[in-house]
Amino acid sequence: MTDTPPPYGTPQHPRVAVRGEARIEVEPETAHISITVTARGKDRRTALEDLTRRNAHVLELARSYGPAVEKLETGALSITPELTKHGRDEKVRAHHGRVHVTVVLNDFTALGEFTTRIADLDMTRINGPWWGLRPDSPAHANARRQAVHEAVQRAREYADALGARLTALVELADLGAENTAPAIPMPAAPGGTRGRAAYGGATTEPTALDLDLEPQRQTVHAQVNARFTMSPPRL
Repeated sequence: MTDTPPPYGTPQHPRVAVRGEARIEVEPETAHISITVTARGKDRRTALEDLTRRNAHVLELARSYGPAVEKLETGALSITPELTKHGRDEKVRAHHGRVHVTVVLNDFTALGEFTTRIADLDMTRINGPWWGLRPDSPAHANARRQAVHEAVQRAREYADALGARLTALVELADLGAENTAPAIPMPAAPGGTRGRAAYGGATTEPTALDLDLEPQRQTVHAQVNARFTMSPPRL
């Protein structure tokens, strides 16, 4: 009959608990751009027409980059009346329109030209880029594997210090997966600081400018809790 060690520590099968951690830096895979298109008109219809035209121009420009644009999404749309500052009646001075567009690019060679062309559009604001990794990026798996290897190596070093050896893996869990420890939040992907934002700009067709945007390396962090049993130590 096989002598299977119990899942808890005993003098014959002491238990060792360790934490494995990995932190790697990798090149980003995507760049997120936030675009805000605005319009202002004396009446609601004019503001809406101008907003529709400018929004269509942004979408058309983004689609012209083909596969370089991985995702193109329209967010919140608003048309807001601006009331006169004085007067008892609810008199509308103007209407303000606003629509938000999010663009995700995976080709950084086109990113500089795209951002400058968007920033040069009339009544359009651009923010970003925010560099990031896809949820299924191999970098996450690599970090988890390194965290597990680090946990095994640390546990083996503890066992060696006692003249023992590891005999079995009892538990392997993400940090906080079973309330064994408070989870440490993953750091958010930092945003680039070399982006350009502008309101207004030229109304003519923009030239092919190319803003130099250096991709910001991303930090991937992984932590695991591991518990092993080991042979009796030589004390």
